[in-house]
Amino acid sequence: MTATAERTRERVGDIPRVQRPTVGRRSRGERTRIWSGVIVCVLFLLPLVWMLLTSFKFQRDIFTTPPTVFFEPTITQYVAAFKNAGLGPKMINTIIVALGAGILSLVAGAMAGYALSRLHIKGAATIGVLILVSRGVPPIALAVPMFLVARTLGITDTHITLILAYCSFVIPYVMWLMRGFFLSLPKELEESAMLDGCSRMGAFFRIIVPISAPGLISTFIFSVILAWEELLFALVLTSRKAVTVPVAIAGMAGDTEHGANWGALSAAGMLTVVPVVILALLVQKWLIRGLADGAIKG
Repeated sequence: MTATAERTRERVGDIPRVQRPTVGRRSRGERTRIWSGVIVCVLFLLPLVWMLLTSFKFQRDIFTTPPTVFFEPTITQYVAAFKNAGLGPKMINTIIVALGAGILSLVAGAMAGYALSRLHIKGAATIGVLILVSRGVPPIALAVPMFLVARTLGITDTHITLILAYCSFVIPYVMWLMRGFFLSLPKELEESAMLDGCSRMGAFFRIIVPISAPGLISTFIFSVILAWEELLFALVLTSRKAVTVPVAIAGMAGDTEHGANWGALSAAGMLTVVPVVILALLVQKWLIRGLADGAIKG
């Protein structure tokens, strides 16, 4: 090798090598987080998927060992759930009660949250915390007094009784969530409207409510879900006319005479889950926006 070639090689060796960009490659921490999320999703979705498969199995295929994944599907379990447990009327009862409790709780809770966030009430933050802490009272401690009051008034086994009972535990959540949304809004909005002649309530309904639409919708969805899945109050306060789907499912599981029909139970469970999933998908844009705003502003 000549002297010129050696000097050229030394100069090239002194130049630092430029690292190639790792396009599309993830770090070990990112891969760990991704796989951890996948594992958590699988663990949470596996029972739901298994319930879905069980709801389409014949009774003989449910208890096979080892469990079968590939089988002849059937809708027999759904027919049994509607025919034997009478899920049709109970589903209507659940929809009426859940929507009624959600709407009433949203109206009352939003107005209470607005009052705590805007009016100069001494100890407003403490009042809000105490109302939310009241949810720590065991539901069974409230169910029996509610039943005695309803029986005295002659309104047991009615939709309005369940709606009012559900509002007792839904309103605190609505009030606390909406208070956070209202605190994030500038007070100048209402002040400008009131200078133009609006009253306090007029400014609330004309200015604040439209701006808080994402928060109102997301809070309403959570209220409906809380009322949709409630069992204890419905079990204590109803007997025949206003029975909801959770009570019907509990009755199917506790059938000691014929034994629990796990296929029909799975079908009833899917009928309970599917409406909530459809509702969330229909309003997912508002739900995600409301959750994001609440996380930033709360």
